[in-house]
Amino acid sequence: MQAEIREYDVVVVGKGNAALCAALAAAEHGGRVAVLEAADEVESGGNSRFAGGVMRFAYSSVEDLKQVTEVTDEDIANSDFGTNTTDEFFDDLFRVTNFRTDPQLSERLVRSSLETMTWLRSKGVRFVLNYGRQSALVDGKRKFFGRMPIEVSGGGAGLVQFLDKAAAKNGIEVFYKTRAKTLIMDGERVAGIHANMNGKSVDFIAKAVVLACGGFEANPEMRTRYLGKGWELAKVRGSRFNQGDGLNMAIGAGASVQGNWSGAHATGWDMNAPDFGDIDIGDQFQKHSYIFGLLINADGKRFVDEGYDFHSFTYAQYGGEVLKQPGQFAWQVFDAKVAPYLRSEYRIKRITKVSANTLEELAAKMEGVDADAFLETAHAFNAAVKSDVPFDRTIKDGRGTVGITPAKSNWAQALDTPPYDAYGTTCGITFTFGGLRINPDSGQVVDVHFNPIPGLYCAGEMVGGLFYFGYPSGTGLVSGAVFGRMAGSSAGQAAADQ
Repeated sequence: MQAEIREYDVVVVGKGNAALCAALAAAEHGGRVAVLEAADEVESGGNSRFAGGVMRFAYSSVEDLKQVTEVTDEDIANSDFGTNTTDEFFDDLFRVTNFRTDPQLSERLVRSSLETMTWLRSKGVRFVLNYGRQSALVDGKRKFFGRMPIEVSGGGAGLVQFLDKAAAKNGIEVFYKTRAKTLIMDGERVAGIHANMNGKSVDFIAKAVVLACGGFEANPEMRTRYLGKGWELAKVRGSRFNQGDGLNMAIGAGASVQGNWSGAHATGWDMNAPDFGDIDIGDQFQKHSYIFGLLINADGKRFVDEGYDFHSFTYAQYGGEVLKQPGQFAWQVFDAKVAPYLRSEYRIKRITKVSANTLEELAAKMEGVDADAFLETAHAFNAAVKSDVPFDRTIKDGRGTVGITPAKSNWAQALDTPPYDAYGTTCGITFTFGGLRINPDSGQVVDVHFNPIPGLYCAGEMVGGLFYFGYPSGTGLVSGAVFGRMAGSSAGQAAADQ
């Protein structure tokens, strides 16, 4: 049966943050833009729907923040917003990627981040001060820490809603339950997308195509092939539709790949969470306050430095460390002293949690854990804490341990104040780091000989070369917007020039 044919100037594959930014930027050039979304409308939005919504962008003053959201005189008088200068942003990105991040891509990301945030605001996205997760009262003044004082109102789901409204306002057509299958080629030029729409073959003919449909994190076969043995056992934090389709079709058309294909963003995730993200729970299965407690494996042992840095700079790596443990799980253990500092996700109803008034009682309740070994670990940890160093959760306080391995560098607190709580976690994979090689100034995909592929652009998690080994939290949504806007604008201009 012959495929139905539909014609557009630009076709965008995917409907998360990066894809919608690409569609909006393409529409600024006056052409007809279509968005192809594999999910139905209820599940649409890609991984962006499951993001927390914090945004890491470069700012050096309150005046920069005012470009993004309303900051009142009262806010200024009663707050310490800190800074995230371009140098600080570069330093964090270089450090967590072991200096492997592509210099041109990182340059584009960091230096375009503030401008892109103001562009998002112009499209109707509402940002608010990040009181809930990245601030604390210190001597009566609100201190924002971790260099992320701003988040999207409504989190990642809110971001998608704002961008959906902007897309509808700009006449962008969205096709749900439409899975892109292959690129349509006209010689060396990409001329559209062959898709399956509600069980029917449809050819979306276009002057330019933007691929922004995520990595392969929801595909257990690809995870095992590229990330390694055991990764098929990880739970998926986000969309079940990110199967690597866009990557495979681009590679099949001769696209060059780049980046850390054996690496991924993976975090601590409730051990009894469903296999894929739940849109009603969002990101709340995550467990990111481990910096204030101990991570304990089945052998009753610690296996990472929980306080090496703020969670923003370690959480995307420690999920992979949990996956390496016997049984692919770990318990996060806290006492009553730190309970007030635990993030909101520790207070949801759907949670794997045990509590006790003694460590001995707690040890017996932590399913799968060697109780005697855990007690030995806990007592040794308690004895090793630098109790003469004051605890301060707003800075890397240097309150660590002495004489145990692994050491804990900051925020070490003896487990000595009941009641005690333990939370069962496993590995939740968010997105994969490997992707396509693009021109960092246009978002155009290049082939294996580094020649541009006419008509093909890429954005979001499909861009390879930006993240290696680790990831600074809040960078993903900003990266998606920066490269989505760039790719969409280039695609829209290319279509207008034809």
